[in-house]
Amino acid sequence: MNSNNTPKDGLQGLKENFISDFLSGFIVFLLALPLSLGIAKASDFPPITGLITAIIGGTVVSLFSGSKLTIKGPAAGLIVIVAGSVAEFGGGDIGWRLTLGAIIIAGLLQVVFGLLKLGKLSDFFPLSAIRGMLAAIGLIIIAKQIPVLLNVDPSISKGKGPIELLASVPQFVMHLDTKGSVIGLLSLMTMLLWPLIPNKSIQKVPAPLIVLLLTIPLGFIFEFAKAGPAYSLVHIGNILNTVGWNVDFSGVYQPAVFVKYVVMFALVGSLESLLTVKAIDMLDPYKRKSNTNQDLLAVGFGNMVSGMLGGLPMISEVARSSSNVNNGAKTRWANFFHGFFILVFVLLFVPVIEMIPNAALAGMLIAVGIKLAHPQEFIHVYKIGREQLAIFLTTIFFTLFEDLLVGIAAGILLKMLFHLSRGVSLRSFFTPTIRIALTNDEYDVTIQDAALFTNWISIKNKLLSIPKSKHIKIDVSGASMLDHSVIYNLHLFEQEYQQAGGQFTIKGLEHLRPVSDHAMACRVKRK
Repeated sequence: MNSNNTPKDGLQGLKENFISDFLSGFIVFLLALPLSLGIAKASDFPPITGLITAIIGGTVVSLFSGSKLTIKGPAAGLIVIVAGSVAEFGGGDIGWRLTLGAIIIAGLLQVVFGLLKLGKLSDFFPLSAIRGMLAAIGLIIIAKQIPVLLNVDPSISKGKGPIELLASVPQFVMHLDTKGSVIGLLSLMTMLLWPLIPNKSIQKVPAPLIVLLLTIPLGFIFEFAKAGPAYSLVHIGNILNTVGWNVDFSGVYQPAVFVKYVVMFALVGSLESLLTVKAIDMLDPYKRKSNTNQDLLAVGFGNMVSGMLGGLPMISEVARSSSNVNNGAKTRWANFFHGFFILVFVLLFVPVIEMIPNAALAGMLIAVGIKLAHPQEFIHVYKIGREQLAIFLTTIFFTLFEDLLVGIAAGILLKMLFHLSRGVSLRSFFTPTIRIALTNDEYDVTIQDAALFTNWISIKNKLLSIPKSKHIKIDVSGASMLDHSVIYNLHLFEQEYQQAGGQFTIKGLEHLRPVSDHAMACRVKRK
């Protein structure tokens, strides 16, 4: 793509790309509105707070974010953490207020991450542990939303963990509300089947919009507003009654809980956001490179504002960002318009929002959970290598039975144990052996010893020091191991370097034995 065709930023970009960004922002708004409500409700926050977060992510954060095409807003991936925080802080209104305090401090920590240029944070964690974390989040979302999908009295599922919820499915089925279940199952099937329709024009219509067009009339037919259980429909109230200083910082007097959730909000939120930015950069037709440090700073600031106004934590959200790219967005103004449309809807059309059945929102969220924990994800990880599947499953297990921090830590520890069992020295974990030499305008990079997820950031910094548009030759013949995360990240670096006009060659792979037939499998020294 010719750099002269790259959309301009700022007010000039708004003027040049108004129509495309306006239309894309509107379509993303149709997707974001019900999902934001559902995420807030599943997080045990007032439903309207999901819309507050999306409004701030669009109208405020978009103005100084470091990425051009990502959509900022509440994320299904943080439901587990937010709901856990509310519960551990006492639940209900007090749990919400104390969680807001943790969100604000976590946002401040993210701002510090950005100022310290820690946008490369996502490069540290092993990919199988990240995949395990996301799959575990998907399973927890499914478990939490099954009783809502069946329109079961919330008192039956209250206080149960994910394993207890899954074990209670027969009990939920016995107490289901027939009309609510019809709406919930219809919503879920629509979300799952709509993307399979072999017509690109039809697929551009967001599946959540179709769900609303089907289920709101059904709610009228079933007379939910008059005769249905009180918990059948969304109730959000007046935004002006919710927005305001609801924060309570007295959670600091429960230091174990407070620190735990500040770290999880900051760490998991940053990780998900950075991974989304990286993924959307690869989809950008203009091949623009986001400033991850600036984006992390912007998200942190947005989380501070969102917490102050009673909202959820936000990230760069992958599904809405992908939709934004697919619908022709050109600049950050598409994100702005998505937030603007939500603001207008909240101010003028609250009665319409309160016609949405909660079972419909549950169907949407279960579809998100299925995507995160899809059986194909388990198969994909297994094909990369049995040790990757072990890390993946270990992360899931400890996340389900403990929490996300313990799950990620368990996955990292197991991966390090696998490396130690293959003879990797402790020194190699954080100090790679890498040399760079310039020969005839070509950069010869030699990697020896072990290249691991723990030392990839050091390797990447060395590679980034090489000027663009050159020829890089990496020799790994003397390496004892290249783990899966390093091979995957080398592949991404190769793509980015070649897109910038350079050449990138890896030689010596024949001296390393892959542990499976997968192209991204870990490679160890042949004996």
